[in-house]
Amino acid sequence: MNFKVNNNRVAYGTSLKGYITATFDELVETFGSPGIGDEFKIDAEWVVEFDDGTIATIYNWKDGRNYLGDEGSPVEDITDWHIGGTSQRAVDLVESVLENQPEELVK
Repeated sequence: MNFKVNNNRVAYGTSLKGYITATFDELVETFGSPGIGDEFKIDAEWVVEFDDGTIATIYNWKDGRNYLGDEGSPVEDITDWHIGGTSQRAVDLVESVLENQPEELVK
């Protein structure tokens, strides 16, 4: 499944559909550098557009320094991520991409 990351896009109409466990470095290796999120409840966010039209967002939620200050986790230490979308397909596609070898991915 081909995809592109467009962190300049606002993913209107998406909502929480599932979760993944991954290191920040794994997500950066797969999806590139994140966008900055909302700078309040979200520290890092990727907006992923799949070639079938599915939009997925990958983001942390209320566990980083933007929301919790010094008590929050540095984004590089976060391993529990939310996946947003308009359907469960967003979760399935993100999981599928993360399970593939990096050389098979199209960015």
